[in-house]
Amino acid sequence: MISDTHGLLRPEALDALAGCRRILHAGDVGDPSILDALGELAPVTAVRGNIDTAGPLARLPLTEVIEEEGRLLYLIHILADLDLDLRAVGMDGVIHGHSHRPEVATVGGLLHLNPGSAGPRRFDLPVTVAHLWPTEEGWHAERIDLAIR
Repeated sequence: MISDTHGLLRPEALDALAGCRRILHAGDVGDPSILDALGELAPVTAVRGNIDTAGPLARLPLTEVIEEEGRLLYLIHILADLDLDLRAVGMDGVIHGHSHRPEVATVGGLLHLNPGSAGPRRFDLPVTVAHLWPTEEGWHAERIDLAIR
């Protein structure tokens, strides 16, 4: 799980995502080559962020539904743009980016996951990605702080 690369794919992010079965990018990719590089590690599903306005990135969808082992997640860049009742449509949670603030929370019984920003550091926020996997009880998510070289 990665978000807000803003055109910078750090080697530490690649290292942290190595071995994943699937990579989700929650928007603000910034450079199409980032999706290509991530795709060398695992299949990639990405949504368009507010900076992804030109070229192939402008054709990314605004949202995606992710299904793993019968569990559903909604992938969107800006959480405030969410215009549906996740529970009513059978989602188990939402993955989002935009704020650059990593978050792993349960809100109303639903997972809310922001992997944070893996691109240029913003303010004093950490540089992070996340790992996510389905369990019998639901989803388990873990924030991964990148040790920037």
